[in-house]
Amino acid sequence: MIKFDFNTYVDVNEQDKESYKQRVEKIKETMYKKEALLDWLDTDTCISNEELKKLKKVASEVRKDADVLIVIGIGGSYLGAKAIYDMFNGYFTNSKPEIIFAGFNMSAEYAHELLEYIKGKSVYVNVVSKSGTTLEPSVALDVILKELKKRYTNEELKKRIIATTDKEKGTLKELANKEGYTTFVVPDNIGGRYSVLSPVGLFPLEVAGISASKLLKGAKQAKKYEDSAIEYAVIRDILYSRGKTIESYTVYEPKLYYFTEWLKQLFAETQGKDGKGIFPVSMVNTRDLHSLGQFIQEGNKMIFESVLVVENTRKLKLEHYKQDLSAINVMISDRVAQAHKNGEVSSLFFKIEKIDEEHVGALVYLFEFAAAMGGYLLDVYPFDQPGVSEYKRLVNESLEVR
Repeated sequence: MIKFDFNTYVDVNEQDKESYKQRVEKIKETMYKKEALLDWLDTDTCISNEELKKLKKVASEVRKDADVLIVIGIGGSYLGAKAIYDMFNGYFTNSKPEIIFAGFNMSAEYAHELLEYIKGKSVYVNVVSKSGTTLEPSVALDVILKELKKRYTNEELKKRIIATTDKEKGTLKELANKEGYTTFVVPDNIGGRYSVLSPVGLFPLEVAGISASKLLKGAKQAKKYEDSAIEYAVIRDILYSRGKTIESYTVYEPKLYYFTEWLKQLFAETQGKDGKGIFPVSMVNTRDLHSLGQFIQEGNKMIFESVLVVENTRKLKLEHYKQDLSAINVMISDRVAQAHKNGEVSSLFFKIEKIDEEHVGALVYLFEFAAAMGGYLLDVYPFDQPGVSEYKRLVNESLEVR
């Protein structure tokens, strides 16, 4: 169960929200026509039953033989999977096989250390790119393939390289066809940042032992949270109209840190257009209360918080306080929100009972819905990212010159 509190620490009245009712109904009607990249609205169009069965079979084979699965991708091609993997992975132990991510930077140091780390390990690769031409994943694939070709025959590489890409065209699809790699499909009508619950995110998570079926079940059940997702989108829009131009995704369980990284991409690329939008940042508390907390409490009032709290984690009784550490952490999140409200900073709360696949799948869906709704409320198209293309153009020009 997910609980929402958009009232206690937020100064937005029902009349303000009610004024959005007609606009919201028109937007919902637009969304459910699914004329844009909206197939993520239905788990049946995120991945077919046939593709899911194939995904589970291949993931099981990889899990039995691999020490390491390297997921190569950038942006939506890796952030969602990384976010969920970190939620389930131990702080001081790694799952078997270990999931490692590459292709999201251009660091020679990272690439070198990765190649050193995988020496002597059984390595599989899942390269994720719809086009196959994005620079960072292309470079990573070249570097890693060069190493793996020293170890494995072409026949062995066929089972060790899995490509998640376009169903028909593109550089990566052509390479996979030529080399005989196993492939999964990036759905046509789902953009990268909305692709977590498609083969893009589900394959590496299934390899890690995180149930794709349960994640999808959670997302399907999250239809019941759509009204709350809409309320969240509306309140964000109201706060934005009042000059609140920065939103902090604040977590009290550090395992959710990378989930806030995915949220930053989801909302920034969906809504940051045409000179509009709320700039997303993130905080991990209680750590950041001793640094950024000063700014939140007494600095510029352009910020508000969306707080994610896990109510039930490991039990650890603190005798001195006669309470469980998990309960104290939740209590602190409420007291901090009260302090911030006293400092004219609003906090919107999302509380999940525990970290499991169904709760996480539901969280993914409701934030995707809220992000899209918020884009439409801003009168921007939620499913493109034209600003990303400019730096790519300049980089490609520089590479061509050399």
